[in-house]
Amino acid sequence: MVKPDDDVEEFSATELLILKIVQKAVFGKEIQSLTSGKAVPNDSPLSSLYPYIDEEGVLRVGGRLKNANLGRNMEHPVIVSKSSHVAVLLVRHYHEKVHHQGRHITAGALRTAGFWIKGARKLVSSILHQCVTCRKLRGQLQTQIMANLPSCRLQPVPPFTYVGVDTFGHLNVVSRRTRGGSANSKRWAIMFTCLTVRAVHIEVVEQMSTSAFINASRRFVSIRGKVLEYRSDRGTNFVGSTSSNTVAVNVEDPAVQKFLLSEGSTWIFNPPHSSHFGGVWERMIGVARKIIDALLLENSAKELTHEVLVTFMAEVSMIINSRPIAPVSSDPENAMILSPNVLLTQKEGDEVPPLRDLDLNIRDMFKSNWKHVQVLADRFWKRWKDEYLQNLQSRRKWKTEKENLREGDVVMLRDKDMNRCAWPLGLVEEAIQSEDGNVRKVKVRVIRQGRPVEYFRPVTEVVLLYAPTNE
Repeated sequence: MVKPDDDVEEFSATELLILKIVQKAVFGKEIQSLTSGKAVPNDSPLSSLYPYIDEEGVLRVGGRLKNANLGRNMEHPVIVSKSSHVAVLLVRHYHEKVHHQGRHITAGALRTAGFWIKGARKLVSSILHQCVTCRKLRGQLQTQIMANLPSCRLQPVPPFTYVGVDTFGHLNVVSRRTRGGSANSKRWAIMFTCLTVRAVHIEVVEQMSTSAFINASRRFVSIRGKVLEYRSDRGTNFVGSTSSNTVAVNVEDPAVQKFLLSEGSTWIFNPPHSSHFGGVWERMIGVARKIIDALLLENSAKELTHEVLVTFMAEVSMIINSRPIAPVSSDPENAMILSPNVLLTQKEGDEVPPLRDLDLNIRDMFKSNWKHVQVLADRFWKRWKDEYLQNLQSRRKWKTEKENLREGDVVMLRDKDMNRCAWPLGLVEEAIQSEDGNVRKVKVRVIRQGRPVEYFRPVTEVVLLYAPTNE
């Protein structure tokens, strides 16, 4: 029967034997010089360590800490080359021993254990970068260079030809007066944002339902004209359940599809959890909320009725549409503010088309006013191209191309409602390329309650854990 002490001795002897074999394979010239009583050559990478061979034949650091009384492992660590597989195994072992902490703690654990790995800094960083557990704990979400803008934002077309849709609310309004006070009801708002000139149109609805949305869309189209393309996120406001417990507009409902077909319009969804895909209209929701808060501050919210709320939303639209969409020029000869209202109302501020004398005939008056409107529209589109589009040229973030995710990559999906350690793991089933060849959204298969489920996610919502194609 083998005693425990014998096991320890056998383990120590095996460890020393492996270390000596590795040292001889890499530092053979230095060991030969030290064995013959000579110092290591000055061109040796170990010359600054002043190495020596101990009584067991192991190459150790000589250094300057002999009188520190720290113990032999700290004063004279064993020298190991970073190019050997033993060095990799040592780093992995002590990295796991310190529970996957960072480079400094892992390197400190190695040194405390009595190992001096030449070039340990790069080796430790490399191993930690490849560590799946570390990626689960601290891995960064994926990014990709900011995509080119779609053509619907870059071509001069009539306002509200291409539209981004979003909803916000609810707001409480007084529905009727009672003896005990008043009864309140809820109202929601649907915002239509023009992707070309950045104008907005807000419709108030009494409930978030498919029928209410169709009616709001019909009012919008009746006022602003035909829409070729709607864009929205794929949140619960537009997709999913329409049960009694869920307030939602189901765009996939046959009634909505029939409305879109009759209008000759298409609806494009962004991937779930990708608000940055629709930043051009998502930003307008925040602007509208600020204006509504200011209006409610000036007027008592207790007196807010449906009629007053509709008036408020019209004023909110007017204020948003009067904002400059390009830097305001300091040139007195270029005083026109480039705002959506210039194109929507064909007026510059309070200016209106000039009226002619009453003795002029109707044709001349119409011709003169039409020329004024046409000149104003031409000025708008010229400045829109020269000033507004140029502001969209630069990339504010995600400025460099990153390596694309590929099919077969193991990833972790971010879930803001769960602790990071509980984020679900998944396998990339499809890497969807954009027009420029970069992958910005993926289809991921995860296991939920024992069954495979597929999700579409932007790359900004996943953490890459393992990429077999990179090896």
